[in-house]
Amino acid sequence: MTAEKGPEDAIRIARAVRMPLRIAAKIPRAETGYFKKKLEPEIDGENIRLVGEVDEIRKQPFLAGAAALLFPIDWPEPFGLVMIEAMACGTPVIAYRSGSVPEVVEDGVTGFIVDGEEQAIEAVKEIVRLDRRRVRTRFETRFGADRMAREYESRYRELVARGGRQP
Repeated sequence: MTAEKGPEDAIRIARAVRMPLRIAAKIPRAETGYFKKKLEPEIDGENIRLVGEVDEIRKQPFLAGAAALLFPIDWPEPFGLVMIEAMACGTPVIAYRSGSVPEVVEDGVTGFIVDGEEQAIEAVKEIVRLDRRRVRTRFETRFGADRMAREYESRYRELVARGGRQP
C-alpha cells in the first residue's frame, strides 16, 4: 500500500457513496509512517476496513463478493494484474485513467475509466448497470489462458518463419 495506489481517494469515494470499503493490501515497511499518519485514522473497522494481504485461497471469493474493484492509481501502472483478477471473477473495475488502465478496462463494459474522484463517485452509482457475466466473458475473450496460448504460439511461429529474427 502506497499513496500512489490511491487508498485515500478510495476511502473518500466509498464514504461519498456510503458503501463499505475493504482494503486488501500489504503495508511495506517503508510505508508504515504514511499508513499511521494518513490511513489508520480513517479506518474504522466497520465501513472502512483493512483486511491485509489476501492470499490466493481467499482472493477469488474476496474479489467475487465485491460490488466493484476501486483502482484509483496515480502512477503509470504497467499492467495492474488485480484488474484482470477482478474481471475473472465478474467484478467490474472503476479505475483512474493512468498507466495500463485504458488497455485493460473496457469503459462501460468491464468497468469504468474515470478522471478523478468525482467521476469515480458517479461510476460507483452506475456499476449496477454492468452485467457481471459479460465482465467475465470479456475477461475470457481478452485475457483467458486459451487466447494467450494461441497468441504465444502464433508469435513463435512467426519467429520460426523468419529464422528467429525480430521484425
